[in-house]
Amino acid sequence: MKSKHETFWEHDCYAVVGDAAKQNFPRLTYAALKRLGKTVFPVDPTADEIDGDRVYRDLVSLPRKVDAVVLEVPRPDTRDWVARAADEGLEQVWIHMGRETPEALKLARERGLDVRSGHCAVMYLTPGFTYHTVHKWLVKLAGRY
Repeated sequence: MKSKHETFWEHDCYAVVGDAAKQNFPRLTYAALKRLGKTVFPVDPTADEIDGDRVYRDLVSLPRKVDAVVLEVPRPDTRDWVARAADEGLEQVWIHMGRETPEALKLARERGLDVRSGHCAVMYLTPGFTYHTVHKWLVKLAGRY
């Protein structure tokens, strides 16, 4: 039986949110979803282009509704992006490990979002052997995959 974290990646269309002005855009997650054949839109309020693809400033401006959103923004911005996802009617939210805050998780619960947090998105998306594979093994060993 697949875990709740694994089933998050079964959707067809995603938004990956970052903020390149404050930290690197989450290119690994974005590229991995594209390699898996998913429709994926980069969202970044400070960039125009990511890997040759048009970037959207916010979730409102996406050309279509997405099934799920991945938040890899700076911790101080996470709660605001959770609110934006809820405002857009998005229920499936992944908050990249280390980016979650008590306020963001509380708001997600209050707004009825189905949130996954505390895990690295890339370890679920990258096939083959990488340093993410070692991370995956350790998390599985701990029974938290």
